[in-house]
Amino acid sequence: MQELVEKQPQLPGDIRWHFIGHLQSNKVKYIAPFVNLVHGVDSFNLLKEVNRQAAKNNRIIDCLLQVHIAKEETKFGLNETELNEILEKAGALKNIQIKGLMGMASFSDDEAIVRSEFQQLKAMFDRLGKSQISNLKSEILSMGMSGDYKMAIEEGSTMVRIGSLLFGARI
Repeated sequence: MQELVEKQPQLPGDIRWHFIGHLQSNKVKYIAPFVNLVHGVDSFNLLKEVNRQAAKNNRIIDCLLQVHIAKEETKFGLNETELNEILEKAGALKNIQIKGLMGMASFSDDEAIVRSEFQQLKAMFDRLGKSQISNLKSEILSMGMSGDYKMAIEEGSTMVRIGSLLFGARI
């Protein structure tokens, strides 16, 4: 978040900024004036705060709900029950738009595990598309990173996160 806030004023104003990573509620106010898409909304409290800060800035901020699909406990995200609970309440939030789902597969060499996790998220995404929530426009299924993006695309990903493949590993 700090890096994004530092770089944003130094670069052209027409950049459509995406926030990728774990976002704390108390940090939303720093990115709300300019961020276009928040990739990792993992709680209703965070979604409410994005909505609140978007309203303060007279904006609508697009969000992806992060689903926990990995076998690893170190990753963030909603389980299917929590996802459904958020969707039941999200229609009341007028300054956010849910654009889809995001998930991170297990860091594993076992292709069957990773593929299964992507398939699980794709099935949730397909069900999401049938929802009748006013501020839901299910268009983005963000899954796949530098090591597994090809498999993610095969399983239906519409957005991959391949920063380290393009720019190298972060220090």
